[in-house]
Parts: sequence; structure tokens; C-alpha cells
Amino acid sequence: MRAASCLPRPPLVALALAVTLAAPAQALVVPLSGWTPVNGNANVWTDAAGACLLREERHGQAFPSFRTRDEAHTFALRLQKTLGRSRVSEIVTQPVERAGAWTVLAAYTHEAGGVAYRISQLYISDAGLLRTVTGSSAQHEASACVNEMRDFIRYLAN
Repeated sequence: MRAASCLPRPPLVALALAVTLAAPAQALVVPLSGWTPVNGNANVWTDAAGACLLREERHGQAFPSFRTRDEAHTFALRLQKTLGRSRVSEIVTQPVERAGAWTVLAAYTHEAGGVAYRISQLYISDAGLLRTVTGSSAQHEASACVNEMRDFIRYLAN
């Protein structure tokens, strides 16, 4: 099953937290063997078989940098509640420490066209604005790309 059409837009959660400005991130670079931009778009990448998809999006919504695990955890809980009100299931959110800063990682199942997809989504503050890196594959996809994609989102996307 091709993953190209299964990435929902992340819920844009309004936050009343102060925004800490950070340096803007560079464009997404996917250093995974065999992955290529979709139709030349460097914000959307797929593996050679089309079983996994990565998308980077920059949103105009203010989004804070989290300085502590507690700040990120508070947002993760709010995000989980927001996702729970949408058309997704099997929701898990968690704070993630990366290079001395905290982000939030969400994973959930989304159904589209009668197919269930497993989504992994990283919420990042980029110069005080929301940036997401989202990965998708069919729920029971067993290709090697699935773990590569999830590891990229968890550890390497910046």
C-alpha cells in the first residue's frame, strides 16, 4: 500500500506559553539509503518501494521551545487530548530530548480510504514557529523503511 496520501495535517494546538526564539532549522535532509524527494519536493520523501513517506511542514503558528522535560510533558498531554478529539486512535505522546532541547513525539493510527496508517510526528520549535516532521506507513507494513523512518524522526530530524 502506498503511503503517499495518508499523512493528515497535525492539529494546530493554541498555546498560551511564552515563545523562546531559536535559530531557524535548515531544510529537511533524509540521509536514508534509497529515499528520494517526491516529485522533486524536498519537503516530502519516500522510500524506493513507496511503502513509507516523510513530510516536513512549517506552520505559521507560534510554538515554544521547551527548556525542561516537564514543559514538554505538559504539551505532550495537551496534544494527546487534542488528538483524541480528532479521527485518530492508538495515540501515544512523549517528550523527547534532542541535543539539549526538548521536543514532543506523537504516534497514532489514522484511517484513510479504508486503510489504517501508523503515523509518527515530531513537533519542533523553529525560530518560535511550529515545524513538524511526519512519517507514515500502512499499519502492518513490514518493510525495513518503517524502522528507518521512525528512527530518523526520533533521533535525526532537526
